[in-house]
Amino acid sequence: MDLTSAGYTQGLNREAPWDSFDSRAYHQHNYAFLRKEDQEIIEAVRDYFCEHFRKHPDRPDSGIDVGAGTNLYPALSLLPWCSNITLYEHSVENVLWLEREVAAFSANWGAFWDVFTERPEYRAVSDPRGAVASAAAVGKGDLFDLPRARWGIGTMFFVAESMSTAYREFEGAVAAFARALTPRAPFAAAFMENSQGYQVGDLLFPACGVDAEDVRGALAPFAEDLRISRVRLPEDPIRSGYTGMILACGRRV
Repeated sequence: MDLTSAGYTQGLNREAPWDSFDSRAYHQHNYAFLRKEDQEIIEAVRDYFCEHFRKHPDRPDSGIDVGAGTNLYPALSLLPWCSNITLYEHSVENVLWLEREVAAFSANWGAFWDVFTERPEYRAVSDPRGAVASAAAVGKGDLFDLPRARWGIGTMFFVAESMSTAYREFEGAVAAFARALTPRAPFAAAFMENSQGYQVGDLLFPACGVDAEDVRGALAPFAEDLRISRVRLPEDPIRSGYTGMILACGRRV
């Protein structure tokens, strides 16, 4: 692997040190409290799923969050809609973190859940901590090995663009996520815009710089009712080396 002039890692997904990922440090830095940009994403995903199931009331048995990492709010977005949630993760350290967190999630997620409960569909989940413990199961695996047409609703947040500098791997990750969903399954996927890579603890991890048109192009063959929105870079960005966030919501064709 090489280092870019900015100090970030260039390389493929298989070359990154995923099993040495510092889960605690990443969670503390990114999710210790609710940031404005995450609130904006939560509101959009919440409203999209509510709209979808108002129009299409049949609910799936199972959902998936691909590359769950140390972020539970995608799983929270699935709680009203399915009774079984797979938290699919590659890193050994993240798997261990998820197994502990799913059993009784930390108090910081309460602020995230409060945003969801602005809609009655989410308020109907009276015990979100218990619901996560009951519904969620952690699965270890490579997203490129995901089975096809298995899950009826899905999320993938900050994964496809945050695993490799190779555009073909970004496209492949988006395709693998989409193909794992059943026809007409609603989904939400979020991406760091123009990410140059990122540091977790003492380790550098690769990223592929993508914009909204790249996201649209990767998802378009697999999606209908595709909605792409951009979350602007805040005054206090979570880190250096990106220009904003991108959210895509839609249905699997």
